[in-house]
Amino acid sequence: MLFSSMAFLILFLPITLAGYWLLPGKGKNIWLLAVSMVFYAWGEPEFVAVMAASVGINYLFGLAVDRVRENRFLSRLCLFSMAAVNLGILAYFKYLNFIIANVNRFMGREVLEQTAIVLPIGISFFTFQAMSYVIDVYRRNGKVQKNILNVGLYIAFFPQLIAGPIIRYETFAWQIDNRNVTKEGFSKGVKRFLYGFIKKVLLANTMAVMADYIFSLPGRNMLTAGGAWLGAFAYGFQIYFDFSAYSDMAIGLGKLFGFQFPENFDYPYMASSITDFWRRWHISLSTWFRDYVYIPLGGSRVDKKWKLVRNLFAVWFLTGVWHGANWTFICWGLFYFVLLTAEKLFRIPERMKEWRLGGLYRIITLLLVLIGWVIFRAESLGEAAVYLKTMAGISTAKPEVSWTLYYLWEYKWYFAAAVLGSTPLIKGFLDWSHKETSENDKKAFAKELTRGLIQIAVFALFVFGISELVIGAHNPFIYFNF
Repeated sequence: MLFSSMAFLILFLPITLAGYWLLPGKGKNIWLLAVSMVFYAWGEPEFVAVMAASVGINYLFGLAVDRVRENRFLSRLCLFSMAAVNLGILAYFKYLNFIIANVNRFMGREVLEQTAIVLPIGISFFTFQAMSYVIDVYRRNGKVQKNILNVGLYIAFFPQLIAGPIIRYETFAWQIDNRNVTKEGFSKGVKRFLYGFIKKVLLANTMAVMADYIFSLPGRNMLTAGGAWLGAFAYGFQIYFDFSAYSDMAIGLGKLFGFQFPENFDYPYMASSITDFWRRWHISLSTWFRDYVYIPLGGSRVDKKWKLVRNLFAVWFLTGVWHGANWTFICWGLFYFVLLTAEKLFRIPERMKEWRLGGLYRIITLLLVLIGWVIFRAESLGEAAVYLKTMAGISTAKPEVSWTLYYLWEYKWYFAAAVLGSTPLIKGFLDWSHKETSENDKKAFAKELTRGLIQIAVFALFVFGISELVIGAHNPFIYFNF
């Protein structure tokens, strides 16, 4: 089920809120778990068993780790067994056919038959959350749950179930029984959800139309260098507003039920370096790999440079693999491994600042990120290579009409909104308008008027977004695929 769907907005969410407010005490958690399972089963009921199995398996591993924690060997054995089982399930559903296809390609004939396995939606997200539960219990970052329903609520809670943010158990544990819904928190949740809804329906979906068209052109020999860069920018905006919109809506929905989720984006296209970009993009995934893979391997505090390179390779190879069973994702991860290794070994960001070229490096960073998105989006490495060659000006295409200028003109206001929305300017303006005022504040009236106009604008954009849904002009969230 999509947050940006009429079924969710007029049916699922009102019923969920009504049940939550009517039920007492612990009944609220049971209700949220039940509706979360309904939410997951809406499109793929057959995979509820996979979700339930994940909950049950990790509930048992959590109990086992807690019971033998004083025995170092047994507790580590439980931890490694948990990782093997969870990653084994993930590999079976997500990578088995990929492995079979590559074995057949290597052998030059079909030695293994492809399976009919279908990927459960959001399996990468809920698997990492499940692993976080057992790891955090092992590290004493959260109490073990004796009630399996609480483990189920943590893993399956519908706002962040399908596409994150990946909530760490230590963040969620205390809130299971101690959260509180306030009028102010509920209001902020509604606003945050609406902001995400508007970003998804009006910006991400519009950019998707342009990106889909442009990325289909290389096969028809109609793509020029300018058009290729336009497509890269369009997809860059699409994936940012698509994914950050989902995170906004997830964070807002969490607030409606008293949960506080961590931020997942911090204006990544404003990054000053590749390292800074990954501190701002998909923060929950970056910190998951940092705390559960990179630091346990030694992180940056190692005595030899080859160990640092090894640690970075492990993280970014796994990051690429996590995103999908395709060589494009693996190469995308290794692309960032190379860039981040260069930044750390040669201190590139620091040296660029010393040479007063920080502004130039920001531009270089953005261009490198766009190149990465081309690899990420492509169906194959060959397709990515053709597109990147075109971006570099190696193209024989000579379209009769300058459709590049047409698209720029036709979507100029959407591009302007996308550029503005990628900066903290709008947030700064909203924060200014919501600051408390005193009787002597000369700007009090201006702020009150601004708040009123903002509310009218948000409502108007929400209605416009609803009209887009009614006519069927919407598409799924990109990160549902992972």
